[in-house]
Order: sequence, then structure tokens, then C-alpha cells
Amino acid sequence: MQDLWHDRSVSFCIISSLIAVIAPLLLMFGLRYGVVSQLQQDLARDPRNLEIRMVSSGHYSAEWIAALRQKSEVGFAIGQTRSLNTQADLLKDMSHFIENAEVIPTVQGDPLLGTLQLGSEDEVILSAEAARRLAVSAGETIRLRVMRQLEDRREWGERTLTVGAILAPTYFNRPALFVHEPLLLALESFRDGYRIPMLGISTGQPLTDKPPIFARARLYANSIDQVAALDLWLKQQRIETVSRLADIENIKSINRVLSLIFNVIAGTALIGCVASLIGAFLANVDRKRKHIAVLRLLGFTSPAVGLYIILQGVILTLLAYGGGLLLYLSGSALFNRTLASSQSTEQMICRITPLHSLLALLLALTVAILVAIIGARRAIAIQPAESLREL
Repeated sequence: MQDLWHDRSVSFCIISSLIAVIAPLLLMFGLRYGVVSQLQQDLARDPRNLEIRMVSSGHYSAEWIAALRQKSEVGFAIGQTRSLNTQADLLKDMSHFIENAEVIPTVQGDPLLGTLQLGSEDEVILSAEAARRLAVSAGETIRLRVMRQLEDRREWGERTLTVGAILAPTYFNRPALFVHEPLLLALESFRDGYRIPMLGISTGQPLTDKPPIFARARLYANSIDQVAALDLWLKQQRIETVSRLADIENIKSINRVLSLIFNVIAGTALIGCVASLIGAFLANVDRKRKHIAVLRLLGFTSPAVGLYIILQGVILTLLAYGGGLLLYLSGSALFNRTLASSQSTEQMICRITPLHSLLALLLALTVAILVAIIGARRAIAIQPAESLREL
């Protein structure tokens, strides 16, 4: 340390050259990691990105739906009836009603509902838009009405339901209610002409014990990375689907492009830094040839001289990394504060984790030690006799 302080001008130049590489690289990596992480978190947080919609109608048994749930790529699956039977009128009073609101089946673990869950069989969850138009809140009751044409006469089925919760409009803004699967199946059976006591209907054919057949399924992948595989599997089963796979691939492409840009710039900067450090260490060793020769004459062994040079390189790198980290913290704070006004969230745009900081430090020390070894080899080659020639 005393030697470094004595040659503080040279030490400052070496530290400055290291800071000039470390600080920009930390900022670049922080921006890349922060931007990509936020995009990936936004993708994963939005359940609509996990959804794979089955476009065409088919005939799927309850066993097929159950087997679908067991696939590792599937995070959530529940059967759906024909499109005509997924609509119903909702009424609070004569002034507040909705025609043809969506009726969506749900069970525990629904990604769209998050922590919201249904309780009793007459409990439903309303979308925020439906709750607004009906002017209801959680705990109030509404009436569900459906109509059918049976033997040239119109019949209305009706059931009183309790609003268990209201879904925030963040990811779903259409008028809809989420119900237990048996209620949705009852609506389909009602429109098919069956007698459905739970809807107050005593006419029509008696309801049989025939297992239900679903037209499609509400389907969500287990994770963002599973969407492509699940979508491909469904298409291999000749099931046409619609998903946000293109948006997911765009984010992955952005990640690859940013990684390539960062790696090219980082590699170029690293090569320049190594070349600069090699020149600085060799020049410093040549400048101190007489002093090193005196140390050898005083009994310093070759390993001791080499360790002395390497230790100086480690100390300079630690000081430079500390300075670079301080500049990164200042720069990232400026970036985050400047860009915060254009963000819908309070997430940081430029950030690195403690693990990233540690890995960067280890990388910097590794480079410094390798470069210092080159200088150490030059120093070890200095003979003690060189000090006597100066006398």
C-alpha cells in the first residue's frame, strides 16, 4: 500500500482506466437485466399470456379434460360448453341489467382470478365491468336469466346468485360472471330442452346421467416457457388455437438481441482493458526494475516478488471496482428517476442483483490477476545483479 501511495499518480491512472471499463459495463448490464426482467415479469404476471384459446368446437369428455390437466405443460384447464350456452342475462332491478353477459366456468387455481375463489354453489364472481353496470358490490344478490324456445313457447329459467367477489379490470374488462361448472352445464341442458329444477323449470325432458361433453376448454399453460410446447401439442391433435405466442417470442428475441449487443461491447471493452493493463503493468515493472532488483538482493524470493506484483494488481482492482460500483449506483439512480415518469409501474429499469455484483467483482479480479501474472513474470526475470550495476 505504501508503494502504491508513493506512486499514486501511476496508481490513479491504472484505477481510472479500470473504472472507465467497469462502470459503463455495470450500467449496460443493469439496463439489459432491468429491461428484460421487467418485460418478462410483465409477461408472466399477465395471465392472458398463459391462455391458449381453442378456436373450433369439438366433443371432449370429462376424462379428456382430466387427462389434459395432468400434462406438465398445463397450469389450469376446465371444460367449456358451446358458445351459445356461455351467455346469460343478469339483472339487479329494472334499471340495472346486462344482456348476454359471458358465463365463464372456474375452479380453484384459476390464473385469471388469482386469489379470488368461489364459495357456495350460488356464489359467483363478477367482472368489474359487470359490477359497474349492475351497480352491485360483493355480498349483494343478482338474478341470472336464460331463455329457450320449447314447443313453440318461450320459457325463462332464473336463479338468484350472490356476488362473492369482483374481479379487477386489469386483465379482464368485459361484462362477465365466473361460476361453478355445474351451473354452466345446467344452462346448456336447459337450452337443450331438459328439465332443470335449479333454474325453476319443471318442463322438458328429464335430465339423464349421461356424462357431459364439452365443446372446448379454458386452458392456461403452466408458465410462459410452456406456451409454445402446449400450443404445438394441441395443433398436433388437430385443435386450432389462438395464443400470445408471438408476443412471448418477441420478448425472447429482444433478450437475445440485447445479450448479443452487450456481449460484443463487453468483449471489446474487455480486450481493450486487458491490453491497457498489460501495458501499464509492464511499464510499471520496467520503471521499478532497480527497486525490484534491490528487493531480490535483500533476499526476496521469486515467488515473493511475483506475489508482490499480483497483490498490487488485486488492490488496484478492488479500489477500481469500488469506484465503478459507486458510479453505477449514481448512474442507475439517474436512469430510474428519469424514466420513472414514463413507466406504469415503479419497477427499476436499471438494476443488478447482489449476485451479479459479486460475479462482476470475481471477473474483474480474475482479469486483474491474469494480467498481473504477466507483469509478475517480467519482475521475476529481474536479477539481483542489476541493482549492483547501478552503483
